[in-house]
Amino acid sequence: MPRDGGPARLRLRQAALELYEQRGFDQVTIAEIAARAGVTERTFYRHFADKREVLFDGEAALRDVLVAAVADAPGDLEPLPTLLWSFRCAASLFEGNRRFSEPLRRVIADTPALRERQQTKTALLTEALAAALRERGTGESTAALAAQVGMAAFSQAAAAWFRQPDQDPDKLLADVVEDLRALTAPLAAKGPRARPDAAVRGAAAVRR
Repeated sequence: MPRDGGPARLRLRQAALELYEQRGFDQVTIAEIAARAGVTERTFYRHFADKREVLFDGEAALRDVLVAAVADAPGDLEPLPTLLWSFRCAASLFEGNRRFSEPLRRVIADTPALRERQQTKTALLTEALAAALRERGTGESTAALAAQVGMAAFSQAAAAWFRQPDQDPDKLLADVVEDLRALTAPLAAKGPRARPDAAVRGAAAVRR
């Protein structure tokens, strides 16, 4: 049996995705994944804790790269641009996982347990980014909001990239940022004192 590290890990990921797509996540066993990958069950458990984690390989590496990039970002960047800087620094990781991304999205969409795990992973990553911003001196509430908005922007850009793989991911992210600016520009133009009245008028219009 092959006993290599990285290649075996990649084979396990590929085997799991293929089996999950063919038969559904709940119908596949770890023994079947290991057999298709050409390794033993013991080797599987050396790499992954369970058959869900095999699909989320690389999350720790992504978190480490993003957090390090936040720390290394130019000191004059505001919180949200800092996060966008960090996403660009992690571009090579996203490109490297391209072949797994689309089948992974399909499997997760069809499996409630995997959707729940993905939400948990996203929440942990968001909190890690917020903590990294706080380390740079960003206030607690601002760091939390920026991390949530940043992750939402990245998720939207990633979804667009999956639909249009020939597009430049950096441009897609820039497009999302422009959308954010367009959404917030009216509030910024009116100033903070005008916002509560605008919110009341908006609520009244919805009720009517």
